[in-house]
Amino acid sequence: MVDMSLYAAFLVAAFALCVSPGPDMMFIVAMGGRGGPAAGVMAAFGVACAMLVHAVAAALGLSALFTALPVLYHVLRWAGAAYLLYLAVKAFRDRSVPGGEEAPARGAGMRRAFWQGAVTNLLNPKVILFNVAFLPQFVDPSLGHVPGQLMLLGTTIVVMGFLCDGTVGLLAGRLANVLRRSARVNRWLNIASGTVFTGLAVRLVVTSPK
Repeated sequence: MVDMSLYAAFLVAAFALCVSPGPDMMFIVAMGGRGGPAAGVMAAFGVACAMLVHAVAAALGLSALFTALPVLYHVLRWAGAAYLLYLAVKAFRDRSVPGGEEAPARGAGMRRAFWQGAVTNLLNPKVILFNVAFLPQFVDPSLGHVPGQLMLLGTTIVVMGFLCDGTVGLLAGRLANVLRRSARVNRWLNIASGTVFTGLAVRLVVTSPK
């Protein structure tokens, strides 16, 4: 169903993209820093699920709406920035103590990390434009089944991205767990996470689509 030479080139390009630090990876590092290894992995899983939604949209041709209707891009961009700022405020205001009352809510925290990762990625219009610009370069229309080819490429980069981002989230969380034994360090980790969220929000607002 795919041109194997194109697919091999895609694997190389996708791997380079996945291991390069970007907004999603920075977000996952911040989530792991705030919530520990499991939160980092769950945030990465949320991002991966959102990427799969983007892949399906690209295969169905829905992503092209953002090139035809620029207003959708700007609406989603501002919504994404507002959500990131909301997460930043929560991090800055977090005064929780390691091992304190929040510990029993571990399951809820993991679900929250998943949904925060998913929503942050879904509200990033640059991911949509990326799928529109990047994936079709590795599709051979002469082989037919273009949506199927796009779906295979999208699924591949989702799996590859999750393996990379999940590892980063796990390591960031483990390091944070070692550091957060001190309440003061825990506070600084929350401040660092809030700063990352703020920076991602500003970046989403001030950068223009390519």
